[in-house]
Amino acid sequence: MAKANILDINGKEKGKIELPKCFSAQIREDIISKVIEAKKTKQPYSPSPVAGKQHSASGKIRHRRHVWKSGYGRGISRVPRKILLRRGSQFHWEAAEISSVKGGRRAHPPKTLSMINTKKINKKELEIALISAISATANEKEIAERYETLKGKKLGREFPLIVESEITSLKTKDIISALKKVLGEQLFKLALKKKKVRSGKGKARGRKYKSNAGMLLVAGDNESLKTSAFEITNVKNLSVSDLAKGGPGRLTLYTEQAVNDLKIKFNGEKE
Repeated sequence: MAKANILDINGKEKGKIELPKCFSAQIREDIISKVIEAKKTKQPYSPSPVAGKQHSASGKIRHRRHVWKSGYGRGISRVPRKILLRRGSQFHWEAAEISSVKGGRRAHPPKTLSMINTKKINKKELEIALISAISATANEKEIAERYETLKGKKLGREFPLIVESEITSLKTKDIISALKKVLGEQLFKLALKKKKVRSGKGKARGRKYKSNAGMLLVAGDNESLKTSAFEITNVKNLSVSDLAKGGPGRLTLYTEQAVNDLKIKFNGEKE
């Protein structure tokens, strides 16, 4: 069984740990992308289904001669109309409902049904995708390809990156200084979340800011950590969407306890 280094919060080697099989599994990028596509969600939106139709009259007008409530001979277009005024057999109508008139409905509005993702994924494929995504975080080549600034460079670190569980008890300021030592200068630039104002028209369309994915810290099931500097999850809630956000090979840091929990999850081994 393969072994990996455990780093302390000063970035120095503390010891070795046996890795579960999921860190050396075959990377199936096709199944990873299939699962990510199936897990995509979108907030459905549309106008009210009765928008433009909330008036008292049906607005149906006949177009025959010599009949009551006929629009024949009035020189008006054959569009749905509502009655504003009526004197005997004389009517004053106003166009309604259709998209080209005041207060009418939208033409071809967005449909909520088209925005609901109905794609499904098999349980076995889901498990293969998760194992592949974990394996990609331990593959230096995959990580270098994932990030534009790392292409063709030596990363100077052994993967997977594993740190002692003491990091979860630190405050945010101390965590960030510990990450600089654990990751090194090159990887630390990618670790923290950065937010910037988008260039172009998107600023006026509800997407003013752009942000990078940042690093993912995988903690053990009994560990907890709160910070907005990077994303945090635990082994129990670990998903393909977390590990392969933007593609397989995301920069991921595991705690020592998280690796032990992964052994139990995939190998059935207990410490």
